Amino acid sequence: MLKQFLNLKLSQKLSPQQIQLMKLIQLPTQAFEQRLKEEMNENPALEGGNEEEEYEKDEFEQEEEFDDYDDNETIEADEINIDEYLSNDETPDYKLQSNNYSDEEQRESPLASQVSFHQDLLGQLNTFILSDSDREIAEFLVGSIDDMGYIRRSIADIVDDMAFTQGIYTDEKTVERILHIIHELEPSGVGARDLQECLLLQLKHKTPTEYVDLATDIIENQFDAFTKKHYDKLQQKYGVSNDQLKKAIHEIEKLNPKPGGSAAGTRITENVVPDFQIRIVEGELELTLNGRNAPTLHVSRDYKEMLQTYKDSRDKSSQQKDAVQFIKQKLDSAKWFIDAIKQRQETLLVTMNAIMHYQKEYFLEGDETKLRPMILKDIADTVGLDISTISRVANSKYVETPYGTKLIKEFFSESMKNDQGDDVSTLEIKKILQDIIEEEDKHKPLPDDQLAEMLKDKGYPIARRTIAKYREQLDIPVARMRKKM
Repeated sequence: MLKQFLNLKLSQKLSPQQIQLMKLIQLPTQAFEQRLKEEMNENPALEGGNEEEEYEKDEFEQEEEFDDYDDNETIEADEINIDEYLSNDETPDYKLQSNNYSDEEQRESPLASQVSFHQDLLGQLNTFILSDSDREIAEFLVGSIDDMGYIRRSIADIVDDMAFTQGIYTDEKTVERILHIIHELEPSGVGARDLQECLLLQLKHKTPTEYVDLATDIIENQFDAFTKKHYDKLQQKYGVSNDQLKKAIHEIEKLNPKPGGSAAGTRITENVVPDFQIRIVEGELELTLNGRNAPTLHVSRDYKEMLQTYKDSRDKSSQQKDAVQFIKQKLDSAKWFIDAIKQRQETLLVTMNAIMHYQKEYFLEGDETKLRPMILKDIADTVGLDISTISRVANSKYVETPYGTKLIKEFFSESMKNDQGDDVSTLEIKKILQDIIEEEDKHKPLPDDQLAEMLKDKGYPIARRTIAKYREQLDIPVARMRKKM
């Protein structure tokens, strides 16, 4: 049987304003500026700059505009359609022009144009005399090359793909023949199907010498022994001295395992803008927020006056009510956005200030071994904010320090006990581990169990498997792969 009844329930829900604030907090400086521009474009009631300066400028422009006004002229109120002034597209010209120079001095900023990796390969392909069918296959092969310079697909798959997607019917033998032409393109090694082929192509482009020939034979016939650095086996196999093998290995080490990565069009340059700056002033730390995170915003005076005009109007038609509702919505949205930005600034400063004081010893000296164990909860308890908020601040923000620009989340680490029972940061242990490996004898690199013993002697009792985990996090290979001739 269906019944109706009342049920009282207490629940927590985020308001749209809180969601907006959380999204703003997690944005780094450049993304925040883009978000600010989008909001100002969408909401005409939100304006930048100082409100008083805008008001004085408007007053001055009004005086200039009405200097030639004749008092005897009359304006009929019925001829004015106020709805025309509500168009979002009619922005005054003075708000769209730069204040730095006049109309006659508009400057252009030329942008550098770069040829992409694949465009460069296609340009080189035009220097070869090919039939129309062969050129179609060659262009398809160039399009199959990834950004590292490799073709990761089998010849059979490429033949099928050309037939089904391009209507090009050919066989594996023909594609193999065209692939040899692709291998003649620069940079050497491009179009290879695996690392072994890539290295061989580069060696074949080198001037033949005794050591290049030996290196070629090693890659072609003893590639597995080379990758595992079984140098003793290679010496016995080829009957060469240690010095001869060392020179052959040196020829291989000069090769590029990622030929496509060296092309200018494939390079990715990340422009990092620090969100904070920490300086040392008279032995004390000074924290500042990047000024681009603190824009001067205010609610449009014109929209305020327009809303008041509509409210005072005697016309209470539905069109007038819609206009009032629209203006009020834009004004409220502008106020909420300004408040959210102010809260964002306060949250960023409070959080970073707590991190700075927690890691004060490191910021004063720059020694990574001085970093204290610190987790999100430590900072959250200090500033009285939720852990998720601290995570948003630390995840994608950078701070400029006297020792370089650092990602804030790098200052967070777990703790471990040393032999004296004190808590030490895992970052400190990783730094010591890295220093030990850098100073080891590369002819006899230290295995993980010996590294564990050395750290234990320094006062850090760590298991061998933990050493392996830290080594992998530092992107350091195993002892056998660190061996050098």
